[in-house]
Order: sequence, then structure tokens, then C-alpha cells
Amino acid sequence: MEQEAMRFLNMIGNHFFSLAFSWLLGQRIKDTLCGTKVLFRTDYELIAANRGYFGDFDPFGDFDLLFGAAKLNLRILDLPIRYKARTYGDTNIERWKHGLLLLRMTAFAARRMKFIR
Repeated sequence: MEQEAMRFLNMIGNHFFSLAFSWLLGQRIKDTLCGTKVLFRTDYELIAANRGYFGDFDPFGDFDLLFGAAKLNLRILDLPIRYKARTYGDTNIERWKHGLLLLRMTAFAARRMKFIR
């Protein structure tokens, strides 16, 4: 990761969600919020058809895809990416607002995936 590619509190949040997702999904997930996801159209259509199970309130789609894939027992492959400092524009992430929403979504998914079957 390049210097200044990510703010310190965002890095802490990323690490927390990586640990939470690794526990929830039963496999190591290093970066849940990188924004890059690749899947087959048929798999996406299955995830979209079952979206109501986890709710439709993910502003970025990352959690939606990961939880949906796990629920359907699809294989999730975590490939590392390189973070570089932003050279233009501003982030769309509102650290506290979106962080709290992502935390609520994680708690909701934990209830669905670990405590209610």
C-alpha cells in the first residue's frame, strides 16, 4: 500500500471487517471493501434473486455479493490488490455514516448466518 493510500481509521475498519467476514464466512477474507468483485452472470442472478434474505441496504454492493455468494455456497477467492494514493477526485465513502451502516449489516448477517439457520 502506498503512503496515504488509505486513512488510518479506514485501515482499522478494513481490518475489523476482514476479521468479521473471515469468521462469518468460514474462510480467510483479507479485504472485504476493495470494491472489485468478479462473478458469473448466472451466479449474480442467483444472488440478486435471494437478496431479500440479507436485505437490500448495502450502498456499495460488496457485502451483498459476499454474503449472497456464501449463502449459495459459491467459492470465494480473495486476490490481493495494490492501493495507491488517490491522484484525483474525492472518496464517496463517509467514514462514520457508512462505517456504522456496514457494522449494522455485519451484525444482521451474523444473526442470519451464525445464529439463525
